[in-house]
Amino acid sequence: MVDKEVTAGTGPDDAEGARKGRRTSSRESNRKMMEDRPKEQSDWEEKIIQVRRVTKVVKGGKKLSFRAVVAVGNGKGQVGVGVGKSAEVIGAIQKGVSDAKKSLVNVPMVGTTIPHPVTGCQGSSRVLIKPAAKGTGIIAGGAVRAVLELAGVGDVLSKCLGSRSPLNVARGAIDGLQQLRTFEETARLRGINIRQMLG
Repeated sequence: MVDKEVTAGTGPDDAEGARKGRRTSSRESNRKMMEDRPKEQSDWEEKIIQVRRVTKVVKGGKKLSFRAVVAVGNGKGQVGVGVGKSAEVIGAIQKGVSDAKKSLVNVPMVGTTIPHPVTGCQGSSRVLIKPAAKGTGIIAGGAVRAVLELAGVGDVLSKCLGSRSPLNVARGAIDGLQQLRTFEETARLRGINIRQMLG
C-alpha cells in the first residue's frame, strides 16, 4: 500500500485565496504608483457660479438632472464661461469646465484695471464694467465677480442692469470683456498713433 503525499495549500479554496491575494497586491502597487507620481500643476482655476436641479417631465414620470454654470480662468487675462448638464452634479461640473475652456476670451488690461468702460449684453441682462483707481478692488457681485477674479482684473467697478439670471449675467460679462480694446489696437484701427489719439 502506497501512502499518498498530501501537499498543503493545493486545494481549490487555497488556489482561489492565492489568486485573490495576487489581485489585491497588484491593486495596492498600482495605487501606490499613482500616489507617488508627481501631480501636474494647472494654471487654470474654476469657480462654480450656479448648480440647478432640473426636472423634465417625460412619459412615465419625471427625469431629474443637474445643470452647472462654471467659470474658468488663469488669472493672466484669459477667462471663459461654460454650461454642463448631467444626471450627477460632479459630471455636470466637469462638462461645464470643458465647455468653458472651449470659449476662452483674452482680456486686455492696463495695470490692474481695464482700458475703458464697456457694457456687455446677453438676453435681457446688461452688465456695465468700468475701470477703477488702483486699490479699489473688484466692486461686483455674484457671477460678474467670479468672472473678473478669474480673468485677473484687480480694480474695477460693475453694475448689473436688467435681468439678474446668473448664466445671462456671466455671459454678459464675457461679452463686455470681448469688446475691450487696448489703446494701441484702437490707434492702429484708426490709422493714427497713440499721441494723436490721446491728444
